[in-house]
Amino acid sequence: MKRGPLGDTGLEVSELGFGAAPLGRLPRGGERRGIDAVHTALELGITFFDVSPFYGNAETVLGKALRGVERSEYVLATKAGRYGEADFDFSAGRVTRSVHESLDRLGTDHLDLVQCHDVEFGDLDQVVHETVPALRALQETGLIGAVGVTGFPLPALAYVVERTQVDTIISYCQYTLQNRRLAAWRDRFARHGTAVIAASPLSMGALTNHGAPPWHPAPQDILRRCAEAAALCRDRGEELARVALQFAVHTGGFASTLVGAADPDEVRRDVRWITEPVDDDLLRAVEECLEPVRDRSWPSGRPENQDPGAAA
Repeated sequence: MKRGPLGDTGLEVSELGFGAAPLGRLPRGGERRGIDAVHTALELGITFFDVSPFYGNAETVLGKALRGVERSEYVLATKAGRYGEADFDFSAGRVTRSVHESLDRLGTDHLDLVQCHDVEFGDLDQVVHETVPALRALQETGLIGAVGVTGFPLPALAYVVERTQVDTIISYCQYTLQNRRLAAWRDRFARHGTAVIAASPLSMGALTNHGAPPWHPAPQDILRRCAEAAALCRDRGEELARVALQFAVHTGGFASTLVGAADPDEVRRDVRWITEPVDDDLLRAVEECLEPVRDRSWPSGRPENQDPGAAA
């Protein structure tokens, strides 16, 4: 597993990161499997773990899994500001309490990275002038190593980055076989010293043979094209997720690419896929299938925080 610097933070992260959201959706009795997934990730060289209070009890499960592991062996990132589907609070007081709650749930004395979660659902000026400074104050105490922001619309992330110091950003579904817009924004973020982390290279399940879940927010024409790409892969005895993951990791050039997992077999599969040769013919066929919906996305967050350039 390759590792590289996370911008100017002084942290080193694995090229494939462990997205811990699925740890919060484990069925009854499934906690052991989730813990085994974390241990498998560590054994295979994954050192970057990303979680959030929004992900149910994922912080608690991840904390149990990391108990006893040398703290210097992994980079631990969590978030603050989002706590439910419609529960957002980016106030200084709340995010400060949130960090202390996360420290307790994760069983650690410091967090390597704390990020304002899904800022497009909040007042961006509040994030700039209140939320980020509150996290910087915690950084001064040693509880936080770096400060970041996450979200979907790229202009919302850029608005914050261009008005206050931000060490990292995460955007999801923005560097995939279907939507590659994050790459075009990378230099804009880099000019401000902000490292970019890509998340959800499988586009929240749309770029898999199984297909998108019913709640997926993408327009139907995007989902139809993704389903056609999956059928194309099935006809060749292949898995669309393999093509999508290889593409994102090998061509993205981001500090890390986060993939959700809660099963050790999923972790082994993902690590195996990124070490296997790319089927260039299949990749071209999938790209041709998705070309009519390339770089299309969907609304997320407040109306004033949308990305007008994403829905051409």
